[in-house]
Amino acid sequence: EVQLQASGGGLVQAGESLTLSCAASGFTVGDYSVGWFRQAPGKEREGVSCLSNEGKGNTYYSHSVRGRFTASRDLAKNMVYLQMNNLKPEDTAVYYCATEGGCGSAWHRRSAWWSWGQGTQVTVSS
Repeated sequence: EVQLQASGGGLVQAGESLTLSCAASGFTVGDYSVGWFRQAPGKEREGVSCLSNEGKGNTYYSHSVRGRFTASRDLAKNMVYLQMNNLKPEDTAVYYCATEGGCGSAWHRRSAWWSWGQGTQVTVSS
């Protein structure tokens, strides 16, 4: 059974950094694409990053986080990470990791992914 668990959220000030972790089980993170999404109160869940499988080796970011966020994986730990630098108040949201999807043109859409983990709250104060 595919399972994902995001963690590492918290309360930080604008300009600070935070690293989110996504623990995977039931699949190997190197074999599948993994997406990071976020959902702010009253807003749609939006794609933040898409890390393709090891074979393709591509990473995509939304315009709003490109240059500040970095997605990576640790094959030995079967974990995926989202390093978030220079955080802004508008980054405040619940962050989720997802798999059983892909980094095609629709990667940023919630409907493109099948399996989701529990989210972790990130709050950025100004």
